[in-house]
Amino acid sequence: MLESIGWTWALDGWIVLAGILCAVSSSLLGNFLVLRRMSMLGDAISHAILPGLAAAFFLSGSRSSLPMFIGAVIVGILTALFTEWIRGVGKVDEGASMGVVFTSLFALGLIMIVQAADHVDLDPGCVLYGAIELSPLDTVEVGGTFVPRVVVMLGCVLVVNLAFVVLLFKELKISSFDPALSTASGIHAGVMHYLLMTLVAVTAVASFESVGNILVVAMFVVPPAAACLCTDRLGVTILLSAVFATLSAIFGHLGALIVPAMFGYRSTTTAGMMAVAAGLLFLIVALVAPRHGLLARLIRRRLLSWQILNEDVIALLYRLEERDHSAIADRAMIADLLMASPPALLLVLVSLERRGLLVREGDGYRLTTEGRRRGGELVRTHRLWENYLVQEALLPAERIHDKAERLEHFTDAAMRVQLDRVTDAPQTDPHGSPIPPESTDHEPDSSSHD
Repeated sequence: MLESIGWTWALDGWIVLAGILCAVSSSLLGNFLVLRRMSMLGDAISHAILPGLAAAFFLSGSRSSLPMFIGAVIVGILTALFTEWIRGVGKVDEGASMGVVFTSLFALGLIMIVQAADHVDLDPGCVLYGAIELSPLDTVEVGGTFVPRVVVMLGCVLVVNLAFVVLLFKELKISSFDPALSTASGIHAGVMHYLLMTLVAVTAVASFESVGNILVVAMFVVPPAAACLCTDRLGVTILLSAVFATLSAIFGHLGALIVPAMFGYRSTTTAGMMAVAAGLLFLIVALVAPRHGLLARLIRRRLLSWQILNEDVIALLYRLEERDHSAIADRAMIADLLMASPPALLLVLVSLERRGLLVREGDGYRLTTEGRRRGGELVRTHRLWENYLVQEALLPAERIHDKAERLEHFTDAAMRVQLDRVTDAPQTDPHGSPIPPESTDHEPDSSSHD
């Protein structure tokens, strides 16, 4: 099947592997950049290493990989140091200091490149998308097998980054969430910060030549951000980000082979398509993630509104029976008083009837014994909150009803006990309405509604 789209393992297999190594290496560190709200530092370093490349050329007189790598890493580390220094001295936020540093270094690098324009070969395509498609052609011998040089380099970077995250996981977690606590506990937050920044610089530089700026920046941010939508556990987040990074690399290269052919073109840039695949994967996760996905939030909100309408119906019927034991409320009256849509109210009434909380009598509804018990709990909670808001929050009585209305839906029996104790077990609310007792079965009093 893969061969039908022009796939050859000798070429495409190495390209995908190089993309996976770059993506996973970047995502491992990117989790902590996202936690520290420094997501764009990878982008800053990727731009700021330009003067390092030019300086390495001026000093060495060649374009060999080692001097370029060392020069770029040094400038990448300096980028992190200058960013932190400007943030501390200038009292500006991280984003502003980052912008000052990387734009200044990038401009300096451009000037240096212009001075060496006749001798150095650095085109925009190399900077933006790298040359991952050509990486299988540049090989080194490893154990008698010729392996692409970029795979060896990124494999080493992945091992180092993985060891860093695994061995210093606790230290990284504490220093990311609470630097002050970290330092007080004997884990120097500054040391962890600069270790992380150093590895970010090394990863960005190692990936720069082969995959370019676009992919490495995307992988520092997008897979960790997608993983954060799925879980609040850091260990699981790191694992998921590696999975998302791997999928982005695989589907990105497949997309580079398949999608252009659909529009009559031969292929497109693999690194760019890997970044696009990561973005599409993020959109899918943002929609369907079980923890913070858009659909999950919509479902939770709908269920919450359903629960609140259920409780509002029960509390309303209880208050009506307080006024008149024989009161029966029809559907139109309930909809008018609660300002509920007729279809939603009908579903709620049917649900409450099936659960045995109310019964239908003619065109109206009455609470059952269990419904009165639940209604008493809700009304008791509401009136205890009204007392609390008047006594403790010092709010005027005419402004407390709506606030108590919201709070009553999120109060359990234990909190009702605390409210009762704090407000000295009142018998009436600030409007003079009786507070139902905490009981498993009681009938409502025939008193005025609050």
